[in-house]
Amino acid sequence: MGEPLPTRWFDGRSPRGRAVQLRVEGDELVLEPLDAERAEPPRRYLLREVRWPERRTHGQRQTELPDGGLIQHADAGGWDAWWAAQGLRESWVVGWQQSWRATAAAVVGAVAVLLASWFWGVPVASQFVAQRLPLSLDERIGRDGLAQLDRALLKPTRLDEARRQAIERRWRAFVERAHPEGDAPAWRLSFRHAPELGPNALALPGGQMVVTDQLVELLHDRPDALTGVLAHELGHVRHRDGLDMLVRASLLSAIVGVVFGDASGFIASVPAALLTQSYSRDVERRADAYAAERLDRAGLSPAVMVSLFERLATARKNQDRDADGVLPIALASHPADEERIRFFREWAPER
Repeated sequence: MGEPLPTRWFDGRSPRGRAVQLRVEGDELVLEPLDAERAEPPRRYLLREVRWPERRTHGQRQTELPDGGLIQHADAGGWDAWWAAQGLRESWVVGWQQSWRATAAAVVGAVAVLLASWFWGVPVASQFVAQRLPLSLDERIGRDGLAQLDRALLKPTRLDEARRQAIERRWRAFVERAHPEGDAPAWRLSFRHAPELGPNALALPGGQMVVTDQLVELLHDRPDALTGVLAHELGHVRHRDGLDMLVRASLLSAIVGVVFGDASGFIASVPAALLTQSYSRDVERRADAYAAERLDRAGLSPAVMVSLFERLATARKNQDRDADGVLPIALASHPADEERIRFFREWAPER
């Protein structure tokens, strides 16, 4: 048994602190009041039932007692010295918290877990979840997403109604030929003027497919190429890639919250990020494969897509503009244009 420690005790009933001294006897903490005018026997508490304070660089030490009482000791260094003299030991968690090496290792480990979850765990989990959510959720998210885009980036189309109807009739006929079994996913075609985005197209959850006026003008004499772009977007709709991205972002925000304790900033940034992020290379390749296969089914050569990438490259040079500065959906460089040109030019159906 070491030397007793004079300190202050609050009994949980009165706001006034009382002078006491503490000592450790066996597996008990003994609290002995020092009030001369109020004689009372020492109080005893099992050490394992006492909530001991964690060691910190600054601040007083507060110890919670099982009966609701509280010990407050202003001299942190004196408390720590007394604690050590009793042969008491801190938990390994507190020891880690006091070690910069352990803290650095924990941060590195947390980041490693986050990255591993993002690259391996989250994609598998998001695909599993996205495929099992009701289609009505896709439709609602798609409507809300289009409304956000209309407020932030898109303007009403400048294409006349006759031209829009002609494009939609051609597209509807293609869908029927490309899906003779009648298994095409539900879709809704919209046209928007988007000078900030340039020639582009995108698919939102629920089958919302948006084509910019700039893309229609770019392919004004290549209607089959425009059909190929829409077939690519229908591939995203078929595989529910938009919803998968949303689920993936939600899972990541949950991991951030668990690892770092506060995901509010991350969560607040998710809606904007989802409207401007590209799909992964693998997802884009899958949509390209879907487009090529459906073009072939409808009696069109997948090579019609080559003119799209050639014209996009020319447009970028003329505008002296990096493609990554626009909304990187179907027409961004994921995968690289050269790879996609080679894919569509050399595509052949499996026998």
